Amino acid sequence: MAKKVGVLALQGDFAEHETALGRAGAAPVQVRLPRDLAGVEALVIPGGESTTICRLMDVFDLSGEIEGRVRDGMPTWGTCAGLIVLAASLTDDRPKPLGLMDVRVQRNGYGRQVDSFEADLHVPELGNDAFRAVFIRAPVIAEVGPGVKTLACLDDGSVVAVRQRNILATSFHPELTGDHRFHSYFLSMASEE
Repeated sequence: MAKKVGVLALQGDFAEHETALGRAGAAPVQVRLPRDLAGVEALVIPGGESTTICRLMDVFDLSGEIEGRVRDGMPTWGTCAGLIVLAASLTDDRPKPLGLMDVRVQRNGYGRQVDSFEADLHVPELGNDAFRAVFIRAPVIAEVGPGVKTLACLDDGSVVAVRQRNILATSFHPELTGDHRFHSYFLSMASEE
Protein backbone atom coordinates (compact mmCIF):
# COMPACT_ATOMS: atom_id res chain seq x y z
CA MET A 1 0.00 0.00 0.00
CA ALA A 2 1.29 3.49 -0.88
CA LYS A 3 2.69 5.63 1.92
CA LYS A 4 0.47 8.57 2.85
CA VAL A 5 2.84 11.54 2.56
CA GLY A 6 1.75 15.01 3.57
CA VAL A 7 2.90 18.03 1.61
CA LEU A 8 2.68 21.33 3.49
CA ALA A 9 0.40 23.29 1.16
CA LEU A 10 0.40 26.79 2.65
CA GLN A 11 2.59 28.48 0.03
CA GLY A 12 5.26 27.53 -2.48
CA ASP A 13 5.68 24.67 -4.93
CA PHE A 14 3.69 22.01 -3.08
CA ALA A 15 1.87 20.85 -6.25
CA GLU A 16 5.16 19.89 -7.90
CA HIS A 17 6.06 17.77 -4.86
CA GLU A 18 2.66 16.08 -4.97
CA THR A 19 3.24 15.12 -8.61
CA ALA A 20 6.78 13.83 -7.95
CA LEU A 21 5.69 11.86 -4.88
CA GLY A 22 2.85 10.27 -6.84
CA ARG A 23 5.27 9.24 -9.58
CA ALA A 24 7.59 7.77 -6.93
CA GLY A 25 4.74 5.61 -5.60
CA ALA A 26 3.39 7.62 -2.64
CA ALA A 27 -0.14 8.79 -1.89
CA PRO A 28 0.38 12.54 -1.39
CA VAL A 29 -2.07 14.66 0.62
CA GLN A 30 -2.11 18.41 1.17
CA VAL A 31 -1.55 19.63 4.73
CA ARG A 32 -3.04 23.02 5.63
CA LEU A 33 -4.44 22.39 9.12
CA PRO A 34 -3.40 20.16 12.04
CA ARG A 35 -6.22 17.71 11.27
CA ASP A 36 -4.68 17.14 7.82
CA LEU A 37 -1.75 15.41 9.53
CA ALA A 38 -3.99 12.54 10.67
CA GLY A 39 -2.68 9.32 9.18
CA VAL A 40 0.25 11.04 7.48
CA GLU A 41 3.37 8.84 7.62
CA ALA A 42 5.86 11.44 6.35
CA LEU A 43 5.90 15.16 5.52
CA VAL A 44 7.45 17.39 2.86
CA ILE A 45 7.96 21.11 3.54
CA PRO A 46 8.37 22.63 0.06
CA GLY A 47 10.26 25.55 -1.34
CA GLY A 48 8.62 28.94 -1.36
CA GLU A 49 9.02 31.99 0.86
CA SER A 50 10.26 30.89 4.28
CA THR A 51 8.94 33.90 6.21
CA THR A 52 5.45 33.40 4.76
CA ILE A 53 5.51 29.64 5.38
CA CYS A 54 6.55 30.12 9.03
CA ARG A 55 3.94 32.83 9.57
CA LEU A 56 1.16 30.69 8.08
CA MET A 57 2.26 27.65 10.09
CA ASP A 58 1.75 29.75 13.22
CA VAL A 59 -1.59 31.19 12.02
CA PHE A 60 -2.98 27.71 11.32
CA ASP A 61 -1.53 26.17 14.53
CA LEU A 62 0.73 23.81 12.59
CA SER A 63 4.16 24.70 14.04
CA GLY A 64 3.78 22.86 17.34
CA GLU A 65 2.03 19.89 15.76
CA ILE A 66 4.72 19.47 13.08
CA GLU A 67 7.53 19.98 15.57
CA GLY A 68 6.10 17.30 17.87
CA ARG A 69 5.57 14.79 15.07
CA VAL A 70 9.11 15.29 13.72
CA ARG A 71 10.65 14.95 17.19
CA ASP A 72 8.64 11.72 17.56
CA GLY A 73 10.34 10.37 14.42
CA MET A 74 8.07 11.26 11.49
CA PRO A 75 10.22 11.35 8.33
CA THR A 76 10.32 14.96 7.14
CA TRP A 77 11.97 16.58 4.12
CA GLY A 78 12.54 20.28 3.63
CA THR A 79 13.50 21.62 0.20
CA CYS A 80 14.91 25.16 -0.16
CA ALA A 81 12.59 27.20 2.12
CA GLY A 82 11.71 23.94 3.88
CA LEU A 83 15.38 23.59 4.85
CA ILE A 84 15.18 27.07 6.42
CA VAL A 85 12.02 26.10 8.33
CA LEU A 86 13.69 22.96 9.77
CA ALA A 87 17.07 24.53 10.68
CA ALA A 88 18.35 24.93 14.23
CA SER A 89 19.45 28.49 13.45
CA LEU A 90 19.74 31.09 10.70
CA THR A 91 22.42 33.67 9.96
CA ASP A 92 19.75 36.40 10.06
CA ASP A 93 16.97 37.05 12.54
CA ARG A 94 13.92 35.97 10.57
CA PRO A 95 11.96 33.82 10.27
CA LYS A 96 12.09 31.79 13.49
CA PRO A 97 12.88 28.22 12.37
CA LEU A 98 11.50 25.10 14.08
CA GLY A 99 14.99 24.17 15.32
CA LEU A 100 14.72 20.50 14.36
CA MET A 101 17.89 19.92 12.33
CA ASP A 102 21.39 20.73 13.57
CA VAL A 103 22.34 23.07 10.71
CA ARG A 104 22.88 26.81 10.47
CA VAL A 105 21.42 28.28 7.28
CA GLN A 106 21.83 31.53 5.34
CA ARG A 107 18.71 32.55 3.42
CA ASN A 108 19.23 33.42 -0.29
CA GLY A 109 22.88 32.50 0.23
CA TYR A 110 23.58 31.98 -3.47
CA GLY A 111 22.02 35.30 -4.45
CA ARG A 112 18.80 36.66 -5.85
CA GLN A 113 16.40 35.15 -8.41
CA VAL A 114 18.67 36.18 -11.30
CA ASP A 115 21.49 34.18 -9.70
CA SER A 116 19.56 30.91 -9.91
CA PHE A 117 21.52 28.02 -11.42
CA GLU A 118 21.66 24.28 -12.05
CA ALA A 119 24.44 21.87 -11.11
CA ASP A 120 25.18 18.15 -11.44
CA LEU A 121 25.58 16.54 -8.03
CA HIS A 122 27.20 13.28 -7.03
CA VAL A 123 24.83 11.69 -4.50
CA PRO A 124 26.01 8.18 -3.54
CA GLU A 125 22.62 7.33 -1.96
CA LEU A 126 21.00 7.81 -5.40
CA GLY A 127 23.44 5.69 -7.41
CA ASN A 128 26.22 6.50 -9.86
CA ASP A 129 24.38 8.87 -12.20
CA ALA A 130 24.62 12.58 -11.43
CA PHE A 131 21.55 14.36 -10.10
CA ARG A 132 20.77 17.63 -11.91
CA ALA A 133 19.86 20.08 -9.13
CA VAL A 134 17.92 23.32 -9.59
CA PHE A 135 18.87 26.17 -7.23
CA ILE A 136 16.43 29.12 -7.03
CA ARG A 137 17.18 31.81 -4.43
CA ALA A 138 18.68 28.88 -2.58
CA PRO A 139 19.78 28.87 1.04
CA VAL A 140 23.37 28.05 1.98
CA ILE A 141 24.03 25.43 4.64
CA ALA A 142 26.64 27.46 6.54
CA GLU A 143 27.30 24.95 9.36
CA VAL A 144 26.58 21.26 9.82
CA GLY A 145 26.31 19.74 13.31
CA PRO A 146 28.06 16.50 14.31
CA GLY A 147 24.94 14.34 14.00
CA VAL A 148 24.17 15.49 10.46
CA LYS A 149 25.29 13.45 7.44
CA THR A 150 26.27 15.31 4.27
CA LEU A 151 24.67 13.69 1.22
CA ALA A 152 25.82 16.07 -1.54
CA CYS A 153 28.06 19.07 -2.16
CA LEU A 154 28.70 21.46 -5.01
CA ASP A 155 32.09 21.30 -6.73
CA ASP A 156 33.36 24.06 -4.40
CA GLY A 157 32.56 21.93 -1.35
CA SER A 158 29.37 23.76 -0.35
CA VAL A 159 26.99 21.34 1.39
CA VAL A 160 23.59 21.22 -0.38
CA ALA A 161 21.90 18.02 0.89
CA VAL A 162 21.91 16.66 4.44
CA ARG A 163 20.22 14.05 6.61
CA GLN A 164 19.83 13.85 10.37
CA ARG A 165 18.03 10.68 11.51
CA ASN A 166 14.44 11.10 10.19
CA ILE A 167 15.02 14.54 8.61
CA LEU A 168 16.19 15.16 5.03
CA ALA A 169 16.96 18.65 3.70
CA THR A 170 18.10 20.01 0.35
CA SER A 171 19.06 23.55 -0.69
CA PHE A 172 17.68 22.85 -4.15
CA HIS A 173 14.38 21.78 -5.76
CA PRO A 174 14.33 18.08 -6.78
CA GLU A 175 10.60 18.39 -7.53
CA LEU A 176 11.35 20.67 -10.50
CA THR A 177 13.17 17.96 -12.45
CA GLY A 178 11.94 14.79 -14.08
CA ASP A 179 14.33 12.82 -11.85
CA HIS A 180 12.41 11.48 -8.85
CA ARG A 181 15.29 9.64 -7.18
CA PHE A 182 15.31 12.04 -4.20
CA HIS A 183 11.58 11.46 -3.71
CA SER A 184 12.16 7.70 -3.85
CA TYR A 185 15.01 8.05 -1.34
CA PHE A 186 12.70 9.98 0.98
CA LEU A 187 10.04 7.28 0.65
CA SER A 188 12.67 4.68 1.57
CA MET A 189 13.35 6.73 4.74
CA ALA A 190 9.63 6.56 5.52
CA SER A 191 9.79 2.76 5.23
CA GLU A 192 12.71 2.37 7.65
CA GLU A 193 11.91 0.74 10.97
